[in-house]
Amino acid sequence: MERKKEIEAILLFKNEPVSLATLSETLNESRENLQLAISNLQKEYQDRGIVIIFDGENLCFGTNPNLSSLIEKMQKEEVERSLGRAGLETLSIILYKGPVSRREIDYIRGVNSSFIIRNLLIRGLVERTEGKDAGRGYNYKPTLELLKHLGLKSREDLPEFKSALEKIESFVKTETPDADE
Repeated sequence: MERKKEIEAILLFKNEPVSLATLSETLNESRENLQLAISNLQKEYQDRGIVIIFDGENLCFGTNPNLSSLIEKMQKEEVERSLGRAGLETLSIILYKGPVSRREIDYIRGVNSSFIIRNLLIRGLVERTEGKDAGRGYNYKPTLELLKHLGLKSREDLPEFKSALEKIESFVKTETPDADE
């Protein structure tokens, strides 16, 4: 029973897919026992608004497929809204520094950016890539469609690209002694 609670807590905290290897290491539990706990969790969640999605190697929370029309309606409303200041700020960080981790974005902005990143992903403005260390999260970078929409051949064509990137990197290095982690 405790393992299921721990898995739920990790999924909620990470707010992104978590590998079975990461769970095994974090919880000091065998993959087999974790797979059994995940299977039990999936059964518990099958008739709820959220479900556990597990592809055999990675798992995350997702919405129940039976509610797809509701989610599509909400998604459409969300995409039609303006990005707002927070969205533009986050998009700028990803454009100039990407690929960049959510942790770095959160640090630079000073607030949690999960919802904003999700919104940018839904809109197709950014894409998720594997992090530097496999199994340790994701990085985010601008999509080719975004660069095309902005009329850029590459990120380096952004206004004052070098200067802005240097300022961001300088801020990160001076503010965090462990910025290379």
